[in-house]
Amino acid sequence: MMTRFAFLTVFNSVRVLQQNRLQASLTMLGIMVGVGAVIMIIGIGQGARFTVQAQIASMGTNVILILPGATTVGGVRTGLGGKATLTAADAREIKSQVPRLREVAWIKRKGLQVAHGARNWRVNVYGASPGFFSVRQWPAESGTVFSDTDVESLSRVAVLGRTVVENLFDPGEDPVGAIVRIENVPFRVIGVLVAKGQSAEGGDQDDAVFIPFSTAERQVFGVQFFAGLVGAVLAATEREEDLGVAVDEIRRILRQRHRLGEEQPDDFTIRTQRDIAQVQEETSQTMMGMLLVAASVSLLVGGIGIMNILLVSITQRTREIGIRIAVGARRYHILMQFLSEALVLSFVGSLLGVIGGVVGARIVTRTAGWPTMIPLDAIAMAVLLSTGVGLFFGLYPAHKAARLNPIEALRYE
Repeated sequence: MMTRFAFLTVFNSVRVLQQNRLQASLTMLGIMVGVGAVIMIIGIGQGARFTVQAQIASMGTNVILILPGATTVGGVRTGLGGKATLTAADAREIKSQVPRLREVAWIKRKGLQVAHGARNWRVNVYGASPGFFSVRQWPAESGTVFSDTDVESLSRVAVLGRTVVENLFDPGEDPVGAIVRIENVPFRVIGVLVAKGQSAEGGDQDDAVFIPFSTAERQVFGVQFFAGLVGAVLAATEREEDLGVAVDEIRRILRQRHRLGEEQPDDFTIRTQRDIAQVQEETSQTMMGMLLVAASVSLLVGGIGIMNILLVSITQRTREIGIRIAVGARRYHILMQFLSEALVLSFVGSLLGVIGGVVGARIVTRTAGWPTMIPLDAIAMAVLLSTGVGLFFGLYPAHKAARLNPIEALRYE
């Protein structure tokens, strides 16, 4: 009996809304826009999160990044790396004193012109220790990377990123064995690295040239690079659970080597992949929250629209309501009739909004190249939320209709 009553109630609701198609369509528009916006925002946010996770993973596994400290010049703080506080000797000491570390490497970067034949390209040239490729888990796609022997003998060998190859060599040309000039110093290419893509900061990781640290220090970067100063130290542990203890040991060693007193702050900064991932996650959650609030306004407007159309409908159908009550309909039946109309409006509007949101997300992916991922639970959440909004805003008109005095309703013109 209840099933038959529910079916007839929904059927009558659809029939009534069909008689007022324009009003119903305009009312559903707010719900459609709100749900579509929520679906698109979640899809873009999930896609961005997946991309950032992949970019952070491209750093390697269980990586610890140690950067020089900041300095203040003329009252202006230069930020991380503004003061030269790390040396290759620091890195070697860390490697020998922290057994939990799988590998330790150090690098120094400088933007230089690299040429091959008639082509040249402005690129970041890194003087690196051989352990860099192990820490970053960055193997050679062709050829090989340089070794400790190359560092000790100041070999003029270079390893190129994929972007550099694309800009200096013809398609299909094998760079391995070719000679490139870095600041007019000839280097033999011994390897090309596998493509890494963008970093977590949005830079192109493949737009790089790597040469032995000692060669960079003495033959390329200039006298300001002497004394073993480095731009960053990288380390990696075998297990993720060792990161916290390794960071504490690294901090203790560096503070001792830099002769820092108990009251003095660190003149270096230590970050782990977990720290970077946490910052990215917090930023992503904040942006998604703000956008979802904006999208919720459309749902609110849609809910108000549902309430308005039902209130208008009550005015237009006052005599009908009076007749139904007079022939035996209970107030419960009137209440459920108008709640059913609110449910149909919000549910159909949410389904159309889901379709629009999915299509919009696909358009964003194709036109802007942004990845989108729309989980099924997000679709279910959006539909339930919009349906709840419709029922909430339909409650007052339904209650008002159910409380109409049947005698006054029959007299209404």
